[in-house]
Amino acid sequence: MIKKNYLKEKLLNGDTTIGTWLSIPSEINTEIISLAGLDFVIIDQEHGPVGFETAQKMAISAELHSTSPILRLGDINKAFFQNALDIGIHGIQIPNVEKKEDAERIIKYSKFPPLGERGLSPFTRAGGYNRNNSDVITSSNSNTLVILNIEGSGALENLDQILEIPDVDIIFVGLYDLSKSLGIPGQVNDVKVLKHLELITKKALDSKKFVGTIATSKDAIKDFINLGMTYLVYSVDCDVLRNSYHEIVEFVKD
Repeated sequence: MIKKNYLKEKLLNGDTTIGTWLSIPSEINTEIISLAGLDFVIIDQEHGPVGFETAQKMAISAELHSTSPILRLGDINKAFFQNALDIGIHGIQIPNVEKKEDAERIIKYSKFPPLGERGLSPFTRAGGYNRNNSDVITSSNSNTLVILNIEGSGALENLDQILEIPDVDIIFVGLYDLSKSLGIPGQVNDVKVLKHLELITKKALDSKKFVGTIATSKDAIKDFINLGMTYLVYSVDCDVLRNSYHEIVEFVKD
């Protein structure tokens, strides 16, 4: 990605950033949400029905309003990485990272040589559709964020080794899958989950990584900021949309 990465610039500046998940495959929805002033949006291909063609349109809509588009893939698949990075996203987020070897493969697929094995074509949105663009390799390697989801039992066991990978930028704690791996699925506010969240956050910050997680309330956001997190994700587009209208329905019919 050769364009300005708004999110990375803010994180390096020490800013606390706020974004949301996009599970609705719509560039119009993306633009409306970006107009709210979010720092980033995460286009979700793990739990959302978003194809790469639509994801590119959504990325364009976000960029129009200086919002960084992030794409969450469903798996560590080389072809998926190539497709995702070629559409010009600002960062790639990978779920269910369980061991150091997973993180190493992610870097291999995300970066051009000498850091990785990403395939090169300047005839893409990420390359500016320009065969004479000589900066695409160096700028993409330094400009594209790599975000790992830590959310399973294997990740907890291998966290120290995962954090050794230098080109990983952000550690994202997936609270819902973390609660599932701890035997209390969905209980994201349980003390057991929060204890692991604090431990992961401390280790990641000590390793000079940015840290984030999902929040579903303003109070939770405050708590996460106090832990040192700067990559904060508030809810999901469909959840905010449904609940906002539901509140109005209850008000009218009460």
